[in-house]
Amino acid sequence: MADATGGLELGHVAALLAAGVVAVPLFRRLQLGSVLGYLAAGLAIGPFGVGLFTEPETILHVAEFGVVIFLFIIGLEMRPSRLWSLRKDIFGLGAAQVLAAGILLTFTGMAAGLSIPVAFVAAMGFVLSSTAVIMQMLDERGEMAAPQGQRAISILLLEDLAIVPLLAVVAVMASVMGLAGEAAPPLWRTVGLAIGAVAIVFLAGKFLINPIFRLLARYGGREVMTAAALLV
Repeated sequence: MADATGGLELGHVAALLAAGVVAVPLFRRLQLGSVLGYLAAGLAIGPFGVGLFTEPETILHVAEFGVVIFLFIIGLEMRPSRLWSLRKDIFGLGAAQVLAAGILLTFTGMAAGLSIPVAFVAAMGFVLSSTAVIMQMLDERGEMAAPQGQRAISILLLEDLAIVPLLAVVAVMASVMGLAGEAAPPLWRTVGLAIGAVAIVFLAGKFLINPIFRLLARYGGREVMTAAALLV
């Protein structure tokens, strides 16, 4: 039995893989989708099943790494030209979806008695979809290249892009309302750090990451490119 202090052992990894190997084909055979299969597998070996894992923190890093690998594989299959062709849907349809759903859910929270900041934060949490889950469903249905699939991808991309500014807004709201504790940094520092982080990511991607990948593409093998992409 795994716990948070004992770490993840080889047997636990084997149990994770075995549960997925058994549950996913079965659920796909029943036309229920692999997402439900993975959920059922986790329920079966988790604390409410046979109890192989009693602490979710034990396999949290494995789950996060799996999502990263899955999104990386999807990224390999998406051409930059296709993403560029979706720019109007990304910043048009995607922005409209986030704004409309965010405003509606914010007013719903306010009607339920929540304060405006709390209602806004809760609404933004509900607005953001799970890219990994939806991409998996689109891939299973063969709708990645279909018009409705492209529109769904556009919305997902905008939601992913909106995470960083939303986190900055939440930090600013916490600082203004005094919810971050007595040692909370001043507002100007919070905003400056958020803007600086975005600028660093942009500049690093343009002037550092691209030259490195061009160098690896010229002198490195395919496995080196894959390792470098995972590292980034």
